[in-house]
This record gives sequence, C-alpha cells and structure tokens, in this order.
Amino acid sequence: MTSGHRAYVGIGQVLAELRDEFPDISPSKIRFLEAEGLIQPARAQSGYRRFAVADIERLRYILTAQRDEYLPLRVIRQRLEAMDSGADPAPETMTRSELLKAAGAGETLLAELEDYGLVRRARQYGTDALTVVRCAVSLSEFGIAPRHLRGVKASAEREVSLVEQVAAPLSRQKGSREPALRVARDAAAHIARLHATLVADGLSDAGLASAPARPGRYPGKPAGTAGEDGLPDLRSASG
Repeated sequence: MTSGHRAYVGIGQVLAELRDEFPDISPSKIRFLEAEGLIQPARAQSGYRRFAVADIERLRYILTAQRDEYLPLRVIRQRLEAMDSGADPAPETMTRSELLKAAGAGETLLAELEDYGLVRRARQYGTDALTVVRCAVSLSEFGIAPRHLRGVKASAEREVSLVEQVAAPLSRQKGSREPALRVARDAAAHIARLHATLVADGLSDAGLASAPARPGRYPGKPAGTAGEDGLPDLRSASG
C-alpha cells in the first residue's frame, strides 16, 4: 500500500510501509522518536496514533539520516527544527558573539554555563553548545538557573560512561568502528527512552501529567490489554 491511499493510517500500516527499507523499524522505535519530540502523529479518540503522509515522510527522513549519515538525534532535531521554521540551519561552528546571537542569550548566562561545565569554553562553539544555551534560555523563564542544571549534567555523564562500557569491547577490535558506533547509538537511544519514561512517570505520580501521556498507555484501556500495534501493554497497574 502507499500512504497516499488514506488521509491517516495506523502504526501497523506505517511499519508495513517502511519495513522493507528499514528492517529494524519497530513500534518501540516509533514511540521513542515521538517521546523525543521528533514526530508528532495525531491521536484518535481511542488514543491510537494516526499518521498522515507528512508524518511518514518525516519518519523516513529521520531513519535515513540515522542509517546513512550516522547522525545523532540532537543533530537530526536541529535539522528538523530548521526545516520546520524555514530558517537556515545553524553553522557548524560559531564565535562567541554568534553563539549568543543565535541563542538569544546574554554573556552572563553563557559564562555561568561555562562555569558549571555545561558548555565548554572555547574560541569556536558548535551546535551542541547552541542547543545547551537555547535550552538554558528557555529554562531561565521558569527560574531555573545554570547552577540548578549540574544534576542534569552529572546524570548525562553517568549515562555516557555506561554506554562507553558497553561499546568498549568492540572499540578495541581491529577493523571498522561501525559495530562499536552502532552499539553505542542503540544503547544510548534505549537509555534516553528509559530516562524520558522515568521522568514522565515521576511527573504523573506527582500529579503533573495525565495518565494517557504515559508511554505505552492508551486512554480507556487498562494495562495488559492490547495496544494499537496488537501487542499487549505490559505495564503494571501501579505503573
């Protein structure tokens, strides 16, 4: 089938359409990309995801960038944001003044981010620094200062260390580095998804998120019943 035959299709039809081109595509991978904010399929009243043609093409773009260019999600996200806004992508390297202008930040904020190790002080700054500064600018509107983000950095460093341990045996082998890169990328993706799920659960337990927002849950469907892809929701009633 082709996605153009219907205005919206379910996740099972998306998998059928993309699986020949991307054999490792799975419901969990699509959900992870949604949790990361890279795709935003519509929702039916039942809670099932409904994908338009544009959603499927966006998903194809993401999967192609991962497979052919080995791009991390942060770079793909930057490209998508630029495409969505119609703006030119940020340059790969920027001076300090260019970084401040692109992020809409002040010198004081950038200096604090450097002091707390969230941005590496340098003559030239890359797109990673731009993302961090932009996030810090947005968080400052909630009263969250760079000093409050030290725990986030520490958590990220522990996650990186865990991925390095997994990929280390492959890194030491002679030949192509692709196996190590693939393992690192996949392990990091699973950790990021786990992190996002735990945050969502914590917010829900604190009464700051509705139950349907939890990954794997569908409005009006108790845990253990079949989901939109025909697979059971294995989450317990206690979450």
